[in-house]
Amino acid sequence: MENASARNLWGDFLDAHLEFASEDAPKVIRFYDNEIDANRSADLTCKETKRATTHSLKGMQLRNEPLPKIGDFYVVTDWEGNALCIIRTTAVKLLPYFSVREEHARLEGEGDKSLDYWKKAHWDQFAQELTQFGKTPKESMIVVFEEFEMLYKK
Repeated sequence: MENASARNLWGDFLDAHLEFASEDAPKVIRFYDNEIDANRSADLTCKETKRATTHSLKGMQLRNEPLPKIGDFYVVTDWEGNALCIIRTTAVKLLPYFSVREEHARLEGEGDKSLDYWKKAHWDQFAQELTQFGKTPKESMIVVFEEFEMLYKK
């Protein structure tokens, strides 16, 4: 783990949770590609308001990223790379964008937690992401809905 802040937080977590001492080092993540949303999402995650995130399957495939798995650990950082909390994946669901429901939006915990907010924010996010690859989002595109629990914070 190159991020010293993340390495230190992971070490503190392992000191408090020896049962995970044999786990591989977690991936260090930051939500979003801008400072305001990244910091807000990290804060919501640490407060356990945000308990899920959604990825574009097509975007993940185009970047050659593996699908998340139940049990995956992540160190969540703010925009500057400061480690704030550790989360662990509890569920992964692949579903068409058009089938996302209110419960998904509530679990993501962003904005007003409504489905309308979720759809607008994610459509814009997926459009920006896929445009880089000459693709456009579609109502039928598959999204990866990842639920997690916050295990440890500073």
